[in-house]
Amino acid sequence: MLTDERIEEYERIVRCVAAWAQERRDIVGVAVVGSWACGAARMDSDIDLVILTSEKESYVATEDWVQPALDLEGEIVRTQEWGPVTERRVRLPSGLELEFGFTAPSWAAIDPVDAGTARVVVDGCVPLVDHDGYFRRLISEVQQQNRPSDS
Repeated sequence: MLTDERIEEYERIVRCVAAWAQERRDIVGVAVVGSWACGAARMDSDIDLVILTSEKESYVATEDWVQPALDLEGEIVRTQEWGPVTERRVRLPSGLELEFGFTAPSWAAIDPVDAGTARVVVDGCVPLVDHDGYFRRLISEVQQQNRPSDS
């Protein structure tokens, strides 16, 4: 069961990340994925974010983006590669963890949709920033591919 405080913390964080991303010329999309996106978050759930950027390496090589993105301090506790996505896991003073998944806009390609990307979208994907419609097109394509056939 989520507390009101955790829900408020989540809402504040996604507002901050979206506002930060809107100001970044290199970021074309941000989406919440996973348990928070599909309404199944628990108190121990992290917040999973996919960040579509043309400058992925700048977020992997430095930590100076964390405080501006969250409007509070956070500690990077893990960096891990997941195919084309690089995870930067950030732990907040409250104990809540965020998984920033930095990747190129091509992660959201629809011709064809990568199987791993499709699984992420099916499990829940809520766009926060979608300047060029990458997430809108991706979600639409995945939904179309997963519709039952009329046979």
